[in-house]
Amino acid sequence: MKIAIPVDENNEETKVCISFGRTPYFLIYDTDSKEKTYLNNSAAASQGGAGIKTSQVLVDNDINAIITPRCGDNAAEVLKAANIKIYKTKNDSVDDNINSFLENNLSSLEDIHEGFHN
Repeated sequence: MKIAIPVDENNEETKVCISFGRTPYFLIYDTDSKEKTYLNNSAAASQGGAGIKTSQVLVDNDINAIITPRCGDNAAEVLKAANIKIYKTKNDSVDDNINSFLENNLSSLEDIHEGFHN
């Protein structure tokens, strides 16, 4: 299973990014190999629709679950249509959130917002 977490930087000291659609990177954690890789979010600089485009990038990279502090409704619809589960972060620590996910201690992200348009 591949989990994606929006992060500020592509290094081990990075923190969870508050933005989903405009995050610069995603940390991808493979639960089978326990390997961490970083994915550049090519949609971050989009003029509009960044959340939707970001969601499609994750779909195209065969992601199974997202751990994020927030997500817009249009982006969430793309993820849900692809059967990608959306979980709410507990804090800004990448490792804490991965461990919480592995221990089945994360809740689903229910407070989907309308998105930040314009």
